[in-house]
Amino acid sequence: MTWTSFHNRGEILRSVIRAADHRRDGVLPMDLTGVRETFGDELSLYGALSLRWHTRLAGRIERELMHQPLDLEGAVITAWRSMAEEMPGTRAILDHYREHPVDDAMAQAIAKATRKEHILLAVMAGRASVHDTRGAALAAATGARIEQRARTLGAAIAAARSSSEARHAGLRPALRQRLGRLRAALAA
Repeated sequence: MTWTSFHNRGEILRSVIRAADHRRDGVLPMDLTGVRETFGDELSLYGALSLRWHTRLAGRIERELMHQPLDLEGAVITAWRSMAEEMPGTRAILDHYREHPVDDAMAQAIAKATRKEHILLAVMAGRASVHDTRGAALAAATGARIEQRARTLGAAIAAARSSSEARHAGLRPALRQRLGRLRAALAA
């Protein structure tokens, strides 16, 4: 791959991520200009998005561990949740195709990537060891539970934000009205 094609591939991938974040429908945006020519098929594009997600997640976990060195699992949950908020379209695509792969090859690739992500979560949370090959299944299950905690916490935070915003939105018109009356009184 030449530098130009590598750069173009990166630009196309960034446009895919922007489109995914805008659409948030969980469907690979194969209709974007240059996507089919650059990635070829859904599996290749999914793989590129998955790699981008995993790379960003690993970096975010490292940063969170610097801030929360005594709460490893909390740092991992915070990192996963933060990345899901930062890359909502990508996360939606990864989730959608985890449940609905287009073919067996995609299903196998997704299962392998998901297992590795779960092992990463468990290891970084201090719940598993990278040297224990016998415990890979246990590590993957532990990582899946950590991911589920991150999802649950993210849903609770989103619900709290919505509730808070709704309360504040109801207060704003009344507050504006009172401020308007106060300004009118002061001006008179």
